[in-house]
Amino acid sequence: MDNYRSNISGRRESNKTSMQRGGSRRSSAARTSRDEGLSRVRTTAGRSASRTTGHHDRRKKRPRLDITQILLIVIGVLVVILCAALIGRGCAKTSGAEASTESTESTAEAGEQITVDGVDISGKTQEEARQAILDQYGWDMKVKYEDKEAPVSNLMEAKVDELLEEIYAGELKPGESYEVNTDNMIEAAKAEAALVAGNWNMVAKNGGISGYDKDTGKFTFTEGTNGLVIDQDKLAEDMVAAIQEKNYSAVIEAEVNEVSPEMTADQLREKYKTIGTYSTTTTSNSNRNENIRLAVEALNGTIVNPGQEFSFNDTTGARTEEKGYKPATAYLNGEVVQEPGGGVCQVSSTLYNAVIFAGLKSTERHAHSYEPSYVTPGEDAAVSYGGPDFKFVNNSDYPIAIKASFDISSKKLTTSIYGVQILEDGVKIRMSSEKTGDIDPPAPVYEEDQTVPLDQEIEVKAATPGTRWTTYLVTYKDDQEVSREFFHNSSYRGKAATIKRNTSGVVITTVDPSAESTAESLPGESASGLESAPAGPGAEAGPGTETSAGGENQVTEETTAPAVQTPVETPAPQPSNPVVEQGPAGPGAA
Repeated sequence: MDNYRSNISGRRESNKTSMQRGGSRRSSAARTSRDEGLSRVRTTAGRSASRTTGHHDRRKKRPRLDITQILLIVIGVLVVILCAALIGRGCAKTSGAEASTESTESTAEAGEQITVDGVDISGKTQEEARQAILDQYGWDMKVKYEDKEAPVSNLMEAKVDELLEEIYAGELKPGESYEVNTDNMIEAAKAEAALVAGNWNMVAKNGGISGYDKDTGKFTFTEGTNGLVIDQDKLAEDMVAAIQEKNYSAVIEAEVNEVSPEMTADQLREKYKTIGTYSTTTTSNSNRNENIRLAVEALNGTIVNPGQEFSFNDTTGARTEEKGYKPATAYLNGEVVQEPGGGVCQVSSTLYNAVIFAGLKSTERHAHSYEPSYVTPGEDAAVSYGGPDFKFVNNSDYPIAIKASFDISSKKLTTSIYGVQILEDGVKIRMSSEKTGDIDPPAPVYEEDQTVPLDQEIEVKAATPGTRWTTYLVTYKDDQEVSREFFHNSSYRGKAATIKRNTSGVVITTVDPSAESTAESLPGESASGLESAPAGPGAEAGPGTETSAGGENQVTEETTAPAVQTPVETPAPQPSNPVVEQGPAGPGAA
């Protein structure tokens, strides 16, 4: 037993020294030595017991772990746990880095807790954390005024996003509790208040012309309407106050102020006056004058509101016989025709000048095929229902009205614009047009006349060349020109010469050659009944202009030559016994 204790004690000292030198590491030789020593101890002990007792029975003993083995096992387990922890931390860091790139990073390791406004976001992705925080607010803020109600956008979203960006970027320590910063939210609240106000504000409307009494020749006026304006600053402050109180479902009563119109109906009536007028003189053609009268009647009293576009064709409608319009000379695709409503272009051209004088903006204007006689070329406005139109827009702040009149006895046509003055005091706008070139006339029109000698041609109507005109916009201040701007170009077709000739091969001598009939000309028209001469003193065509240059107007320049007219033969009166002068044989000759 003494030897056994001695050996055990020796092994403990040896193991202690070995652990101090090499920790838990043991060599194969040490293990062999220990096993051999243990065997010797057991053998010696057995002999000693046998000698001492002689007859004592040997007992079976269970294998027992000594203190050294226990220590080794504990140390091994700790090493395994430590390695597993290190590997787990490394995997967590790698996974966190990848998740950060994809915006799906978790906030903390197991056991660490991060809260935002009391919401635990540990282990959540950034988007999951955002949704959890916003859900707990229960945002349902509204703005109300009388029976109107509007939702307020969640103003906390931007603040929550700002805080989470810092947390998930690692700028704030995990294991902490945070609160969303609600300072400096007034600008966001003002932007939201502006959106609400934009839907609810009502601009005060001034009164103006509401109608026209044709019996009295006077316009009627109405009062304006008050406007409603949301107090945006107060509304924004109320939104911020509700957030500070964490009252995210507050219903805020908007404060609304009424705004009166700038002027009453009586004040407006005093400001209304004629701001543009123009007159032209018509012909003696009764059909044409009846068409002008009907167009004037349809035009008179028309009201055009601010921003509204006026259309001549839409206002007068189709010029048909059912409406009383008469056939009169008109141009259709460059040809002279008798068409119901012929002459109505004089009304549109007269109105065009009045519109320009008033300072309004024309939006569509077309030149005629041929030069007009009642206004200066370049200052006309051709119309045809379903085709060219004359349009302008009311660019003023108040309604305007059109007054039109036609005095059949004096043949004077007048159009006026009635409204609140647009141009400054002392300022006038006019058009100034000048001829810039000629256009070759079409080929001559030949008429067969057997009274004409076979070798002669007689020009009964001279050719008229076409013309080109340039129109300028001229502004005057106290009758002094202050500016001149290019406005538009216009082109007008020429008219072919009419020539009589005889290609029949037979010449007929008349008893009274002077008996040939001639067409009757109307005042202001050519012998053919077309309005072709420039405006004379009686036409009252004067300087004038539109209010815009270049692209403001859609000017259509008609440059296509007219189709050659089919000659109409009008045989001269024949004597009872005509003398036939034989000439060279021709078609149909005996």
